[in-house]
Amino acid sequence: MTLTAFLDITLKPEVLDTAPAIIHDTLSHTRAFEGNLGVEVITDVTDPHHLVVVEHWQSIEADQAYRAWRATPEGASPLGSLVTGPPKLTKFTDLPGI
Repeated sequence: MTLTAFLDITLKPEVLDTAPAIIHDTLSHTRAFEGNLGVEVITDVTDPHHLVVVEHWQSIEADQAYRAWRATPEGASPLGSLVTGPPKLTKFTDLPGI
């Protein structure tokens, strides 16, 4: 069963110009992780500081392995220094038959 994860973040005002390059580099590792089917970043049309990272995973297990890797020193990302507070992570799967 595939999984789609939404990571809702708000950038600090002072990093708005430098954040895209850092996010791009960070997400290159996400995209290369086994089981990742793609990642996109969308932005709020009324607030350029508000972003949502949309991740598509082959399975719940692939997402879990990725989250576990990000919790290690090797997988740690610099995104925490860019955001105003803890990101909100929400995960979804398909509802068959609808």
